Amino acid sequence: MKTNYSLKLILLLLFVACSSAAIQAQNGNLEGAISDEDGLSVPGATVIISSLKKGTTSDFDGHFSLVEIPVGAYKVSVTYLGYANVDQDIVIMEGRTTSIEVFIEPKSLELEGVEVVSYGVSSQAKALNTQKNNMNITNVVSTDQIGKFPDANIGDAVKRIPGITMQVDQGEARNVIIRGLSPQLNSVTLNGSRVPSAEGDNRNVQMDLIPSDMIQTIEVSKAVTPDMDADALGGSINLVTRTSPQGFRLSATAGSGINVITNKPIINGSFLLGDRSKDGKFGWMLSASYNDNDFGSDNVEAEWTDEFEYYSGVDDSDGEPVLEEVDVDPYTNVFEQREYLVQRIRRSFSANMDYKIDANNKLFIKTIYNWRDDRENRFALQSEMVDGEDMESGDFTITDGKVTSFLAEVTRETKGGIDSKRNKNRRLEDQRMQNYSLGGKHLVGNLKVDWMSSFAKASEERLNERYIVYASEYSVLNDNTDTRFPIMTAENAADAALGNFEYDELTEENQFTKEEDFNIFVNFELPSDFFGQGDGAIKFGARTRLKTKLRDNNFFEFDFEDDYPTLASTVTRDLSDSDFLAGSKYLIGSFADQEWLGSLNLINGESIPDEYLRENYNVKENVFAGYVMTNQKLSEKLDVLFGVRLENTNITATGNDILDEDTLAGEITKESSYANIMPGLHFKYSASDATIVRFAWTNTLARPNYADLVPSVDIVSGDDEIILGNPSLEATTSMNFDIMAEHYFESVGLLSGGVFYKDLDNFIYTFVGETTDDVYGEGTTGYEVYQPLNGEGATILGAEFAFQRQLDFLPGFARNFSLYLNYSFITSSASGIINEDGDEREDVDLPNTTPNTFNASLAYNDRKFSARLSGNFTDSYIDELGGNDFEDRYYDTQFFLDFNASYQINGSLSLYAGLNNITNQPLRYFQGVKERTQQMEYYGQRFTVGLKYDVFKK
Repeated sequence: MKTNYSLKLILLLLFVACSSAAIQAQNGNLEGAISDEDGLSVPGATVIISSLKKGTTSDFDGHFSLVEIPVGAYKVSVTYLGYANVDQDIVIMEGRTTSIEVFIEPKSLELEGVEVVSYGVSSQAKALNTQKNNMNITNVVSTDQIGKFPDANIGDAVKRIPGITMQVDQGEARNVIIRGLSPQLNSVTLNGSRVPSAEGDNRNVQMDLIPSDMIQTIEVSKAVTPDMDADALGGSINLVTRTSPQGFRLSATAGSGINVITNKPIINGSFLLGDRSKDGKFGWMLSASYNDNDFGSDNVEAEWTDEFEYYSGVDDSDGEPVLEEVDVDPYTNVFEQREYLVQRIRRSFSANMDYKIDANNKLFIKTIYNWRDDRENRFALQSEMVDGEDMESGDFTITDGKVTSFLAEVTRETKGGIDSKRNKNRRLEDQRMQNYSLGGKHLVGNLKVDWMSSFAKASEERLNERYIVYASEYSVLNDNTDTRFPIMTAENAADAALGNFEYDELTEENQFTKEEDFNIFVNFELPSDFFGQGDGAIKFGARTRLKTKLRDNNFFEFDFEDDYPTLASTVTRDLSDSDFLAGSKYLIGSFADQEWLGSLNLINGESIPDEYLRENYNVKENVFAGYVMTNQKLSEKLDVLFGVRLENTNITATGNDILDEDTLAGEITKESSYANIMPGLHFKYSASDATIVRFAWTNTLARPNYADLVPSVDIVSGDDEIILGNPSLEATTSMNFDIMAEHYFESVGLLSGGVFYKDLDNFIYTFVGETTDDVYGEGTTGYEVYQPLNGEGATILGAEFAFQRQLDFLPGFARNFSLYLNYSFITSSASGIINEDGDEREDVDLPNTTPNTFNASLAYNDRKFSARLSGNFTDSYIDELGGNDFEDRYYDTQFFLDFNASYQINGSLSLYAGLNNITNQPLRYFQGVKERTQQMEYYGQRFTVGLKYDVFKK
């Protein structure tokens, strides 16, 4: 009913709009494009007809339009931070649209009689002008500016924005956390169209999939407006692809480098080619990027417990085994050392075109195709204490409450793939993301219309993924002397001989996940002036988003016990390395060789349904939205935007109906729908041309992960775990308050600070409990249960600070230095989280809420040389809730330090170099307290060098 009402309202407004356009008289329109000295589009420029107190700003393509201008001659002024003002005479004719082109050039400043030139600030100016002129609270970064940082992918670039934290995968920033909220609570769009996720169990967008040189601008909206998707609880990141230039442009890079951890080369290259027809109507741009990175990581993992029990005999009354409990200090009962060998190849292709039919009508096509091959071998040595029933009094040593040795099951596992040109004896994760958009912008009288339809698809395919495991059982020494660097080793070295490791299993699995999005939206905008203060507008529109998510996996087991009964009977390779980055004491030993594993002819495997049936699902999610809002001037200095958005969500989730763990009885389908009404209010107060204060009250939501909604039960017998879906999950909603003050320096810089508050309802967390009977099948008593549940509420209070400017007030060459600083503080609390005993936990932070983040860089730029030292700090935070505070997993503090430099050989050719991860910062998790390492993974440094060629012709 609410949806029908919203549709009727939009149709009524559309009728009014068309009527208004039809009766327009004695007025005309103005449209145009603004470009810089190189013919590149200029977003965020201010365009004003002062005599009419009428103005607007240019969009990301550098285009602007003004409607309902009385017939006559006027002077149009274009102002842009860091650039000289431009005045241009125009003539407006009745019922027609006048077109103009404006070119702006950087200006220099006079300080105490000395001319100061700001080198390399044009990209920074574009970002800050857009940010300054936006009505809502945003951070805007140009990737030309990001190019001054040594960031190969968009994820690493985004982490330098205030309030942004990135989760790392293999040393590269992958999942984005905005203002302390989990990746699935934020939205990522490409040219305004949602980016689908290739992950099977969440909504996370893989930011490391997209090369940074394929994107023109990154805009982070921290307070969304009603014309934006509301499922952006933390914020929304919009990636804008490069647009057609106003003249010929050719850009190319070629480079190489080395990864210190493997001493393997890095190969990268990119090109960009664009131009515009002589009549200026047709513009096009083609670009491509390639990066081949062969690297790896050194990994140590552990699990901690404070419980210990062993077999002490049989109960005479019932014949059941008696387990004796012993009070002990926390100790590691599971230890694992991993060696990763990884090759990542990224390819990206983009083709963008636009055609100006006439002054009132423009069409565009934007396309991008990203393809990443991730090849991986993993060698894992794991030692896990045997169950208490298998542990007798002589099988362990406890001294002063410290467990120093015990009987363990020890496994050696090789992960690989088939011997083929594509797989290369490695697990191949083939990830692709593609987006194709067709849109238009139109002027119908005084009515502005813009629309876009898009198809986007993300997929992940992992075929012929092989694991071979050999196992043994012997006593291990458990060294927790240094809890940050725990280790387990064989008490008797002879027990660890390869001949003692017996064949355990050989498996091969295939995984396929895809997500498809079809989007269409249309926006209408009419001029209005409710308060007699000048420019204002009413905007309304509708959006439809049709999404499908599919996961289809299988799993087979093969019997090679007679052929290769022990690890000694296989082809092995010794991976022990005295330069292991976590420490020379971690000597991992020998494993089945990955080339030998890849060469095995696997036929007649046994399907193991309990390994994949419950993982497979099909979810359809359709969202229908409508909005209406208005932007008005209350006074010369004060602007207000208010409106409301209605979103209706319909979900159909299908999972497998499974009997006795591995028998497929059919499918289970659950349907649900809900509607959300979300008002919003934004104020913008311009204290001066350089100082702005903003306030926002917004309402947002976050939908549950698809896999969490599937009605499924996944019993993992080998790990004594049960993973449950929950089709009854409700969407998380949030009421948000923001206030932000910004001061823009004439020399192209920014000083800003603000606070924000979020009040969440029905946030989603993973409940961890334990079964007390065999409710999920025989032998499932004591299994750990994981299920997504809705918590009651949570709050987040935070503050942000940012400063960036060239130090042009300093004497001599020092004026060529510039600073880039930002800091964010967040505190949170959550209620309604239930522990394993069924009690509500107290004093719990909202997971993935980072208390402190900090970015800093010191840069130097002159006519020829530029250099930058960049630091990125992220505080520790709860990553995953356990059954109690002892089991909580934390993402540890990280500090990355990077350096890059470039030298301009001539007007078109430059040399660049970069050194990443100077501090050899590991990815580290800890359990409960900072001293207990749960995982630490080291990546080493990465050095790159190359040439860049850039030519512009207006």
